[in-house]
Amino acid sequence: MSETSPIIAVEQLCKSVADSTGTLHILRNINFAVPPRATVAIVGASGSGKSTLLSIIAGLDTPTSGTVRLAGQDLFALNEDERAALRARQIGFVFQSFQLMANLTALENVMLPLELANRRDARQAARDMLEHVGLGQRLSHYPKLLSGGEQQRVALARAFVVQPSVLLADEPTGSLDFATGETIMELMFRLNREQGTTLVLVTHDRAIAERCESSITIEAGQVASEVRRAA
Repeated sequence: MSETSPIIAVEQLCKSVADSTGTLHILRNINFAVPPRATVAIVGASGSGKSTLLSIIAGLDTPTSGTVRLAGQDLFALNEDERAALRARQIGFVFQSFQLMANLTALENVMLPLELANRRDARQAARDMLEHVGLGQRLSHYPKLLSGGEQQRVALARAFVVQPSVLLADEPTGSLDFATGETIMELMFRLNREQGTTLVLVTHDRAIAERCESSITIEAGQVASEVRRAA
């Protein structure tokens, strides 16, 4: 992939499901491209389709028609195992609900993706990353013993420790109070700059969206507007 090629290209994407009243059109003909190292916010009201869109970009859900290209690779020309392998190499995730393994310590949660990638330095890399996000004294703590902000720091460490090309974040401050959310967003944007990651962020918070280089507004499953801001 060249430096000028999009790292994410969403092409004529549609998603429909059948329900008791007929066919529900969740996404309708979505098209946009994201260049490498960009920061993009996907915004819209609850139920607008933005989280479904993020899930399809990740290859976790499949479209009814259209496709997503990640680093030039058509995600839906791959089978499920191939998509999972591509995600492991290219994508990091941060969720509103943290999605930490309750039976693993902070250190073990961050080690997990490294161990799945057969990294021999998994323990030291995870330790270094947790120290980098300010949790060097919480390595042996289980999620239930961590505050919400600390849990999201562990989630950020887990996402960034594999140095992904793309970070997908779904309402990462949704479960946090305002002050803690601000701290987490500062950390996310700092890590993103340090690693040169492409950030795609789903949020209902316009203030967070305005910190990104561009915003895509989804209304009733369609792109209502796309705003690019001066660097």
